[in-house]
Amino acid sequence: ANLIQPQGREYQSFREHYLPWIGAAFILGMIAALGAFFLWRGRILTAHSQESGRKILRFNTFERFTHWMTAVCFIILSLSGLNYIFGKRLLMPLIGPEAFGALAQWAKYSHVYLAWPFMFGVAMMFVVWIKDNIPNRLDWAWIKAGGGFIGNKHPHAARFNAGQKGVFWMVAGFGVAMSVTGLMMLFPFALVDINGMQVMQVIHSLIGIAFITGILAHIYIGTLGMKGAYDAMGSGQVDLAWARAHHDLWVEQEQAKTASGPQLSRRHPAAAE
Repeated sequence: ANLIQPQGREYQSFREHYLPWIGAAFILGMIAALGAFFLWRGRILTAHSQESGRKILRFNTFERFTHWMTAVCFIILSLSGLNYIFGKRLLMPLIGPEAFGALAQWAKYSHVYLAWPFMFGVAMMFVVWIKDNIPNRLDWAWIKAGGGFIGNKHPHAARFNAGQKGVFWMVAGFGVAMSVTGLMMLFPFALVDINGMQVMQVIHSLIGIAFITGILAHIYIGTLGMKGAYDAMGSGQVDLAWARAHHDLWVEQEQAKTASGPQLSRRHPAAAE
């Protein structure tokens, strides 16, 4: 019933001027911080880094499938969302308006349809891992000890340390917030009017930037930052020496399940040099 919506000017000012600078500052700032940390700390190695030759199951097939399904969806959602913020500034001058228009259209399709498996994956991760991510006093001791990032001593940890629990609750909290605000925009005017949709988009974009920033740190630790960490979500098995260094209390629990320790498997030892 209004020919002019004055609040739209405020939204447009945020969308066109403030949001790109906020996104660039957070994301590029995190990349720079991780680069500086790597130059200072280097790659975190397992104490007595020679592998033990024995493997312990860290994540089973279903857990790895849930993680990778959600991760792949998150990456595509992130890229298509960043295209919404930066695309016409960075891509369109390079590839031209016609190619950018086609790319943006497919980015929108991917953003709409992959949101559903992403939401399902977040829900499944919450159900599967909530029991191992309840904060306790051990987490505070892990934080005070620097989590193994400062110095060479690895503090005690169960299946998930305080840092991993932080990632879990970030994914759960941000995942719910992104889902709710995204659904409000996916079904326009169902529960909110045009003002509400603009508010939802502001919240959605700001949380999305924070989400991407946090996951960049998670990706760094799981790949370049720590030797042996990727194996946990790659093959699902990690070297016993790595597990004892980073999750010693969890290893004790797994080995205590039976006297023979069925979680462990011996690999063929490498030839001596």
